[in-house]
Amino acid sequence: MRSRRPCSHEVSAKAHDSGVGLVVHARSKLSSVNGPRKLQPHKQAAATRRVITPLRQHFAPPHTLSMSSKFMYLRAARLAARHPCRARTFASAASSRADHIRIVEVGPRDGLQNEKKTIPLATKIELVERLAQTGLTTIEAGSFVSPKWTPQMANSAEILEHVLNRAPQSSYPITYQWLLPNVRGLDNFLATWQPKSTSGQDAYPTPPPSPGVDAGPAEAMRKDKETSSSPSGPIHELSIFTAATESFTQKNTNCSIAESLKRFEPIMARAKEVNLNVRAYISVALGCPYEGPNVDPHKVAELAVNLLEMGADEISVADTTGMGTAPKTAELLKTLNAAGIDKSDLALHFHDTYGQALVNAVVALEHGIRTFDAAVGGLGGCPYSPGATGNVATEDLVHCFHSLGAKTGVDIEKLAGVGEWISQELGRVNESRSGKAILAQMRRSS
Repeated sequence: MRSRRPCSHEVSAKAHDSGVGLVVHARSKLSSVNGPRKLQPHKQAAATRRVITPLRQHFAPPHTLSMSSKFMYLRAARLAARHPCRARTFASAASSRADHIRIVEVGPRDGLQNEKKTIPLATKIELVERLAQTGLTTIEAGSFVSPKWTPQMANSAEILEHVLNRAPQSSYPITYQWLLPNVRGLDNFLATWQPKSTSGQDAYPTPPPSPGVDAGPAEAMRKDKETSSSPSGPIHELSIFTAATESFTQKNTNCSIAESLKRFEPIMARAKEVNLNVRAYISVALGCPYEGPNVDPHKVAELAVNLLEMGADEISVADTTGMGTAPKTAELLKTLNAAGIDKSDLALHFHDTYGQALVNAVVALEHGIRTFDAAVGGLGGCPYSPGATGNVATEDLVHCFHSLGAKTGVDIEKLAGVGEWISQELGRVNESRSGKAILAQMRRSS
């Protein structure tokens, strides 16, 4: 029997090794299905199925993890109950640039932890207090790690105690995050936090209203006062970390990926007992200093699913080495989406080693991501990633988003001042180009 020639609207998964190529090809075929030559409804539906099925098989093969419908519904219900602000939906990536973007300021922890010169406790506390007055609503303030490995973070308990006793002044409730690697770190955190903890701090604060792009600081402050209510106390969260490659995990935490996940189980359980949210970092998601730039995005998705199923409230996907590019960022986000991971559960964490951080951030914004990590003044680096520069500067990220019409709630002039101040305190160059330009303009205007 002579074989039938494939129709123009059929697609072969075997003809495409790349998921992106498959998507582009499928889109073109769908266009032909619904194009000028209209098919009868039942034939059109059948043709569409023939296009979509290979896509599903490609992006959700049996050997990769995918969330069950039951898990997704249960997770959505839990998040809606615990985090009302997360229930907000965005119309589409293309039309939602003006939606609120949450910036997680990681400067006090990730930005300072690798500084060789010992930083006084008073300087660290002042940095947190200054950042709290810029409109930022989430600040990673310290880490409960071994002082032998990270001596710069040895006084994080004192910073936590200061925040508990005298919360930095701000117009809105601020969430403070504290990184810890294991149960011992959790014990040390709880020893300081638990005696002074209050109930009801497991809910995310409502983001502050953002001033218009052209609004000045005075107008922004006026709008803030008109729309804000009396702020409640600070909220505290925990952060844990693993990596997308075995080599980096061994170097960073002296264990395998599987062992690192095992360590997190008691942390998750105890955190939930005391109503603490947990954020999970996945390092080297877009490039590893030991295994190269081509990290498997399916491995990142598998890790993210595992962490969410364990109880993580948010996943921060980190380009620790700065090797990420726009196409790789897009591919990773598509893979995470295909694994059933909701965009509201994700944050992106970029480094600017190759000058691609802002490009990658815009790509993530277009894919619906609304939470981004950054460090004031471009502070940071990675001791296990030779040559990697600091985090993307918060000032640059905020300026970029504001220029696109997006809203962050951050007063960029105040933020630029904080970046200049901490850079001078550390005796280092301010890495924020936007921050320096804004300050220069302010000086000319005064």
